[in-house]
Amino acid sequence: MSAPLFLVDELPGGGTGVLDGAEGRHAATVQRLRVGERLILADGRGGTATAEVSAVGRGTLDYRIEQTRYAAPPDPRLVAVQGIAKGDRGELAVQAMTETGVDEIVPWAAARSVAQWRGERGARSRERWTSTAREAAKQARRPWLPVVGGDPDVSTAQVARRLAGAAVAVVLHEEATERLTAVELPAAGEIVLVIGPEGGITPDELSAFAAVGARPVRLGDAVLRTSTAGVAALAVLSARLRRW
Repeated sequence: MSAPLFLVDELPGGGTGVLDGAEGRHAATVQRLRVGERLILADGRGGTATAEVSAVGRGTLDYRIEQTRYAAPPDPRLVAVQGIAKGDRGELAVQAMTETGVDEIVPWAAARSVAQWRGERGARSRERWTSTAREAAKQARRPWLPVVGGDPDVSTAQVARRLAGAAVAVVLHEEATERLTAVELPAAGEIVLVIGPEGGITPDELSAFAAVGARPVRLGDAVLRTSTAGVAALAVLSARLRRW
């Protein structure tokens, strides 16, 4: 089993250190790491350090740094515009897309989104997505944390502007004739993928996205849920970009 990963604000410069706070409690109390076991520290910005546990306290542990590394940010970047979904489907999508390698997730207030993020509720919902992405990135041992970007609920007009600036922009749609596997991918820049909510994407939204150069694409003959369509598309893109 690979060593568990814990997030820190800043990586230690070398030598020894102490892991405390929420991550220290998780390592010492939940994971129950013991002296001699290894762990990974990550700053979420590409820096990682492998370390060996040298002592365990109540909610803290001491460690010795063995090796530090830096992973360059992925390029092209994979950006998922996820239609806001009801219940926990949005968080399921965020979790799975993070584990699959998404670099940024944009919550989109689509016309057919049942759930609406407004005011404090929107801020709390966005924070849940951010927390879900953080925990999924730790589970996947990712050196870079994905960004949950934009306003709490990005409008269709804002999405269109983002698509206009992308190296490649695609919209998952069950009636599309072009397949994602056939889209030519760029060597750099952003690949922006739009995933609709449970009710799908409206004709007006599809037209607005097409007007800025986004291409409707499909994965196959099956119609996937909003919580699974994004992760399936990202798996295709990750394989084609040789991330996998």
